Amino acid sequence: MNRQKSFENNKATLYLVATPIGNLSEMTFRAIEILKSVDYIAAEDTRNTIKLLNHFQINTKLISHHEHNLHTSIQKVLSLLEEGCNIALVSDAGYPAISDPGYELVVEAIESGYNVVPISGANACLNALVVSGIAPQPFMFYGFLDHQDKKKKKELMALKDFKKTIVFYESPHRIRKTLQLLLEIFGNRNIALAREITKKHEEINRGTITEILEIVDDMKGEMVIVVEGNKNVAEEVVFEQSVQEHVDEYIKMGMSTKDAIKEVSKQRNVAKNIIYSEYHKR
Repeated sequence: MNRQKSFENNKATLYLVATPIGNLSEMTFRAIEILKSVDYIAAEDTRNTIKLLNHFQINTKLISHHEHNLHTSIQKVLSLLEEGCNIALVSDAGYPAISDPGYELVVEAIESGYNVVPISGANACLNALVVSGIAPQPFMFYGFLDHQDKKKKKELMALKDFKKTIVFYESPHRIRKTLQLLLEIFGNRNIALAREITKKHEEINRGTITEILEIVDDMKGEMVIVVEGNKNVAEEVVFEQSVQEHVDEYIKMGMSTKDAIKEVSKQRNVAKNIIYSEYHKR
């Protein structure tokens, strides 16, 4: 068990700082304060982050932390934490560790006994979800599907019966193919396609997949797809009684064992031979 009282100890802290996803005005006062106060900022791309820091007159030292240098950068951050330094982790936009580097570092920092503290801010998934017009809960955030069509199709097949709203991220050059696969596998569901969220050319498109496909070729920018859950999946019936008890109930009502098994098979939507085998186990 790991019990963290973030502000009641003297341990070094790894801050996960959300940064704007498009509009610089989304930067919170707390985020600016933390980025100014820490000893180092670990950034996904230091070239992008330096622009943000310059805008808010933040002079904290930068170190690199991206998917291609995870092993060395994690060890670097851990050694700095061990020295008592506080570190802020940022991605290029939004929350670190959400479809961006960060998760592995978080796990290592927790296991090493340091504080890991979130600093709230922008998130493209939640922004798109709340404006989609599609039920916001329960929902599942999936992020990016695999780039290869074969693997992407396999992923979607595994998700097609989910009754929850699902949120995907997608790039503009793959959006048409992804929507076509969604249509093929999920059917013509209602979706919302959001792009350029919080930016000047923000656009939210709500409609069926076929309707969105008619206009998608003109769209640019990173995109979020919000897909309604499968409403055609039958509700799973949970039986409190065992199969044996269920069959015995019908036998007590005057049915033969054979007919009772047949009735239980129908109600539970389970093959008769399975019910028969289960019943005669005792």
